[in-house]
Amino acid sequence: MGVTRLKRKDRRNKTVSRVEVQFLKLGRNIELGSRSKMPKHSQIVKNNAILDQLAAEAK
Repeated sequence: MGVTRLKRKDRRNKTVSRVEVQFLKLGRNIELGSRSKMPKHSQIVKNNAILDQLAAEAK
């Protein structure tokens, strides 16, 4: 069976829906819980610790 080519509108809908699903998956991981906890050695955690320390010294 030959491969059917999607019309432009259908191709756009396919990519838009894929991107929307990806966006929703990423957005759900922000909720508090064990799945979204940052690793202890993450660079973001280290940066936040340094920023908190500097903010405390500035007060």
